[in-house]
Amino acid sequence: MSLPLEGLTAIVTGAGRGLGRTEALELARLGAAVVVNDYGQPGRDGSGAASATPAEEVAAEIRAAGGRALAHTGDVADREQARALVDLAIGEFGKLDIVVNNAGILRDRMVFSMSEDEWDSVIRVHLKGHFNTTHFASAHWRARAKAADGSVYGRIVNTSSEAFLAGSAGQPNYAAAKGGIVGLTTSTALALAKYGVTANVICPRARTRMTEDVFHGFEVPEQGLDPLAPEHVAPLVGYLASPAAAHVNGQLLVVHGGMVAVVERPRVAAKFDAKQDAFTYDELDALLGPYYAERPRGETFAAAEVLGLKHL
Repeated sequence: MSLPLEGLTAIVTGAGRGLGRTEALELARLGAAVVVNDYGQPGRDGSGAASATPAEEVAAEIRAAGGRALAHTGDVADREQARALVDLAIGEFGKLDIVVNNAGILRDRMVFSMSEDEWDSVIRVHLKGHFNTTHFASAHWRARAKAADGSVYGRIVNTSSEAFLAGSAGQPNYAAAKGGIVGLTTSTALALAKYGVTANVICPRARTRMTEDVFHGFEVPEQGLDPLAPEHVAPLVGYLASPAAAHVNGQLLVVHGGMVAVVERPRVAAKFDAKQDAFTYDELDALLGPYYAERPRGETFAAAEVLGLKHL
């Protein structure tokens, strides 16, 4: 019996550890040839010397299990290194079919204390890194589709975070980058649909080195699979990368611990019309003042409540 991703080639960025590693292993288990990308810096803030070891170890693990894999140790936030990553997949395996963008770093600081470099570096790795691989992969798919006078097989799975939905006081750079990734994904989904390519985005909850502070107090259970284990996220990525998900496009899904939640696009909660051609200050105050006075202040909640962590 054939595997769902047999004959397909995938790139997984940030795949040397954590979520990316489990996603690369899952795609390989489902039959894909995998290019394992990881820049290999040991610090979750992107600090430390780059190392080929994380990517090479995961690629070796896939090959040892009977799969096909090779390592790429470039920085996907660098345009030319991202181009080289896509070219490597195509050159080694003949074509590219799946891109899973996962690479990221953290440089947390309150907005009033954040430096320009702390802002720029996080936006660069997360948002520009997602764009770079998407750009070169989509150009490949578009050219193939035009040459075949039809459509091709293409899947993009991007990684956002509930930090962009719920807010995260000490992560203005991270929350902004993750919000940008959602916008990038929905735009890409619309642009590439006619070529047979889908683009979706996930908000995973998983215990990794990047989230060790977020999940403080939610310890690994003594028995059974940790609800925050990255292994809970990987099956959804495998599904979205598969032919079975051809009808799933431009979607945002939250995933963790045996749960997948489909997030709707924002909806209008209330609407007010001016009595004249334009609003006056007093009219706005008379309309919006009572409206917000009757609602929770700013409708903001503790992060744990929004993320549902108290139910884990």
